[in-house]
Amino acid sequence: MASAAALVAMLASGPIAAKSFTWAFSSDVMTLDPHASNNTFTNAFVNNIYEGLTRHNAKIEIEPALAERWEIVSPTVWRFYLRRGVTFHDGSPFTADDVVFTWARMNTPGALVRRTIGPVTEVRKVDDHTVEFVTSQPYPVLLSSLTHFFVMSKAWSERNNATTSSNLSDRQESPASRMANGTGPFRLRLREADSRTVLEANPSWWDRPVHNLTEVTYQPIRSAATRTAALLSGAIDATVELPLQDIPRVEADPRLEVIQGPELRTIYFGFDQFRDELLYSDVKGRNPFKDIRVRQAIYQAIDVETIRRQIMRGQSWPAGMMASPFLTGAPQDLNQRLFPFDPEASRRLLAEAGYPEGFAVGLSCPNDRYVYDERICLAVIAMLGRVGIRVQPQIEPLNVWSRRVNQHDVSMFMLGHAGLPLADAWYVLSEVIQTKTDRTGGLNAGRYSNPRIDALTQEASRETDEAKRRALMREALDLERRDIAHVPLHQQPIVWAARRGIELAQAPDNRLRLWLVRMP
Repeated sequence: MASAAALVAMLASGPIAAKSFTWAFSSDVMTLDPHASNNTFTNAFVNNIYEGLTRHNAKIEIEPALAERWEIVSPTVWRFYLRRGVTFHDGSPFTADDVVFTWARMNTPGALVRRTIGPVTEVRKVDDHTVEFVTSQPYPVLLSSLTHFFVMSKAWSERNNATTSSNLSDRQESPASRMANGTGPFRLRLREADSRTVLEANPSWWDRPVHNLTEVTYQPIRSAATRTAALLSGAIDATVELPLQDIPRVEADPRLEVIQGPELRTIYFGFDQFRDELLYSDVKGRNPFKDIRVRQAIYQAIDVETIRRQIMRGQSWPAGMMASPFLTGAPQDLNQRLFPFDPEASRRLLAEAGYPEGFAVGLSCPNDRYVYDERICLAVIAMLGRVGIRVQPQIEPLNVWSRRVNQHDVSMFMLGHAGLPLADAWYVLSEVIQTKTDRTGGLNAGRYSNPRIDALTQEASRETDEAKRRALMREALDLERRDIAHVPLHQQPIVWAARRGIELAQAPDNRLRLWLVRMP
């Protein structure tokens, strides 16, 4: 493996053509198959090649994409009028047949993106430029779901033996893993896995380009130090993952600028509220986390301002609820901390709950998943120790930590959720807060359960009147907040950096939309 200096030298060699753009991130695209991955970065990258019927803009607002308009025919039937004159990268026309084929392909084994489109049961052709989506129940977030309904050409897929999705879990590839033929603003020129992926502007794209790019080169650089060195040397034009500690170095270079803002992802602490006795604790015969006084004691023992100032270098936004205020439907007024930092109140609450001497408990944290995750957990361990809660640290790499969380092998834990891919507050309720079943609560690691919140979330999932839907979500999020089911910490920062003058259109979902990038 080449040294960091050698890699930077290699990247810097050779001239870059005018209006070409080279950028980096810490990992490579998992696949070019638009249906085989539910990985956030992979889906965002592929969205520059393939398109859905709708899309999110940089403000996380829904816009028409391959569908130019739509209407609700009945509570469970949506009709979409497809954009005319659109062609795939190979020049073939885009029609309703491609949408129906895409639906069938998204239902083949390995198509992880299927779960993003909810209770859709049928997609049917009305005519060459009209389709209908049928759902098993009213589904008000369908437009958000369809941002990930990446349309593939039926003819191209049949010709290239790519009619079924790759299955990454079984390491079964479709030819679409390495080739691509979308309708999007960029088309594939070169794919070298773990090395570089080169795109070129699609001159026949249906939309009026904001970008002025002719060529885009994506370079995965796993080492943060090497990535920053590549930016400082001019080897790359931008990175969408700049470590916080490198901000001063980049800001000191007059050729560069840092672009940062809050991410949709809310970092929080959760609790096992399901078991009658915790797996990792010295409390026997009962579960202290079932007592709201204990949960409030932990809430008030954590100094989020100190974490923001000393660990996050001032680059975080303390959270008052589990949904980022940038998510659609998130009630802005609830994003205030419910209780102040007050260690004395924490000690008093623990005594009232029957733990005057505190207790011991395990805390599961990753050390390579979130911004400064290990440092945050170590700081919280010290804060909890001051009020009598003796934390046994379980700080582990992503693969070990994620397996532990998914298997509920936790007592107290750190997690984060961005409400993606829907970018809607309802998705946080459904995935993180709703009672865990085969269909809901996929990230409810502590198995918290509140029947009233479940009922509100289910009602919101069917309510097509947006004002009523938001009222339902507000009540559910406020109930969770007052129940102290979790302890929200902050929205972590998105930190990008680029050559001065490059417009990147940073968005809270941390997606680089190449069709909005402009070079000086």
